[in-house]
Amino acid sequence: MRVLTWNLWGRFGPWERRQDAISEVIGSCEADVVCLQEVWSSEDGIDQARRLAEAHGYQWCRTPERFWRGVSVGNAVFSRWDITEHAAVPLPNATGRSGHRRLLFAAVAAPFGRVPVFCTHLAYRFDESELRQRQVSIVAREVADRLGDPESDFPALLCGDLNAVPTSDEIRMLTGERPPPVSGMTFTDCWAIVGDGPGWTWDAANPHLVHAAWPRRRLDYVMVTWPRPKPTGNPLTARLVGETASGGVVPSDHYGVLVELTEPPG
Repeated sequence: MRVLTWNLWGRFGPWERRQDAISEVIGSCEADVVCLQEVWSSEDGIDQARRLAEAHGYQWCRTPERFWRGVSVGNAVFSRWDITEHAAVPLPNATGRSGHRRLLFAAVAAPFGRVPVFCTHLAYRFDESELRQRQVSIVAREVADRLGDPESDFPALLCGDLNAVPTSDEIRMLTGERPPPVSGMTFTDCWAIVGDGPGWTWDAANPHLVHAAWPRRRLDYVMVTWPRPKPTGNPLTARLVGETASGGVVPSDHYGVLVELTEPPG
């Protein structure tokens, strides 16, 4: 089973030129499940998520549109298989109130059973680790509420731009290196298991980041819940996508992460 996560950078930079490059990468990945962040739609009815999903034959869902200056930006999940249920859960902002960021849940009816998929995009500022910790606590509880039987069912997938490096407190909460938000449930960071090299998805080598003040970082993740029925859901491979130009333009300011997971035996 192939899973892609990617932040598409909304309508920033040379956004019109980037659309074909984004579509080309998504098509070349041949992923079964795609989790996207910063997908845009406009008040005149154009929806990037719809265009990409229909171009590549996916079922899809997205977070509710919230327009500002005529444009809405959110998360989307694409699937080769039917999406039987979906929901968007608000995450808190710095004031503690519900902010504009969402956790998007989609139940995917794969041939081997139900796959719970979660796509999110956490607070981005360097100094917002405490806020991200509150956000991942909500994320973990939502995953636990929608998880199947960890002894027999396919594990949940958590994908997205978490805006945090692997050594941060918020990621360590998810991976069990700190006490987890939900006792007895942690997440496997797929890149940490099978990725080659640092896996920077925010990289100064990207021409869109020539003037960025922030260092190279691995911010984008595909994770699977643990415990799970071995070897179901174990990561097999992980690689970056979208690092090179297509049609003279690099598709996004982030690179995507494409992961292969073990399907249930038989």
